[in-house]
Amino acid sequence: MNKVAGILCCLVFLGLPFLQGQQAPIVKSPLPDSATSHSGKITGYTLPSDLYRKARNRGRISFASRVFGQFYGVWILWFLLQRKTATRYRDWAERATRKRFVQAFIFAPLLLFTIALLQLPLDIFREAVLRSYGISVQSWASWAADWTKSGLLTMLAGGLLVWILYAMIRWSPRYWWFYSWIIAVPLIAFVFYISPYVVEPLFYEFAPLSAKAPELIPAIQRVMQKAGQNIPEDHMFWMKASDKTIATNAYVSGFGSSKRVVIWDTTLARETQDETLMDFGHELGHYVLRHILKGMIFLDAMVLALLYLVYRCIGWLLEKRGAGWGIHALDEWASLPALMLLLTLFGFAADTAGNAYRRYLENQADIYSLEINHGIVADPGQAMAHGFQKSGETVFEDPEPNRVRVFLFYDHPPVVDRIHLFVTYDPWSKGESPQFVK
Repeated sequence: MNKVAGILCCLVFLGLPFLQGQQAPIVKSPLPDSATSHSGKITGYTLPSDLYRKARNRGRISFASRVFGQFYGVWILWFLLQRKTATRYRDWAERATRKRFVQAFIFAPLLLFTIALLQLPLDIFREAVLRSYGISVQSWASWAADWTKSGLLTMLAGGLLVWILYAMIRWSPRYWWFYSWIIAVPLIAFVFYISPYVVEPLFYEFAPLSAKAPELIPAIQRVMQKAGQNIPEDHMFWMKASDKTIATNAYVSGFGSSKRVVIWDTTLARETQDETLMDFGHELGHYVLRHILKGMIFLDAMVLALLYLVYRCIGWLLEKRGAGWGIHALDEWASLPALMLLLTLFGFAADTAGNAYRRYLENQADIYSLEINHGIVADPGQAMAHGFQKSGETVFEDPEPNRVRVFLFYDHPPVVDRIHLFVTYDPWSKGESPQFVK
């Protein structure tokens, strides 16, 4: 599923990460050859010794970075509260104007920009790691431009959301959490809807898939005909990712009339037609199985739970610490970092639950692709396994991911688990009924 939409969706959480199978034996040691049997068929995800060491190191670095990032994010908010940074920004905004709408667009961008600057060293480190492994090929100037655009979007949307939140707090001190959720529900749908039109083009170049890969369209149409779907050609897009990464990918984004399937140019360049069809089948699975709608409903439920938990705890927190932070009441702008601190703490558990749910949806989409391409692709399981094996070797996917890391941070099943599914899922030979494509 699309990740760019998360830039705006995270604003619903005032800066928290966006909320979006079958288990397999874990490879215990590297093999000297690629993950193929003597017949040339892939039997599991393994890596040659040199790639294995790189993949394991990258996995450890990524895990450490994510864990550190969680604690660092909490520390930033605590630091800003201790330094009374938000209090100063509140005073500046209130001295500048008496209009609360304008105050919100002074206070919120200042606070969000300060947080972004404090997060910048970690962002640079993560990008440097990707560059050191050759995964990111984006220039630093381009990366800085993307970082700036993301920040401007966050500050613009953040000002509006902060104004709405505090309007609800002032209007209904007891039920602001519920009324804020009522407003958040259509906002989440709106973010999903506009992302393909407004957000994604700011970061990537798009073109009709029929113009960039016309030879792929007849094969895609055969898959859609079997699925009983009619995705218009103008809803299938090519995306230029090769100027930023060597990774391959495809995704579904949008909602309602804006819903679309996107295939990266790196995917088209590095994968065979059968492998690309399997990618398309996976994304078609998200389409057919209504994963966008289900994801939105799940996200709505998480937002409601988070807002209620924050409501239950914010009074206690401000009673204990508010005076020392220069915060006298919840309805003043300076309380925002305290709200964000609670959202971050509770949001970690919510994001973990969201990742588990997304892994479940991605597993369903994998199975759907295997089923819908059965009889169209010569060997769907091997085609999908080969694609993921090549991708894993290219971007150093860890063949032995730490299960704690998977539980906490993976929003897709690990590659080792996915390839195991691809090479073992065969209900037809067992006389069983497929799950989705009967």
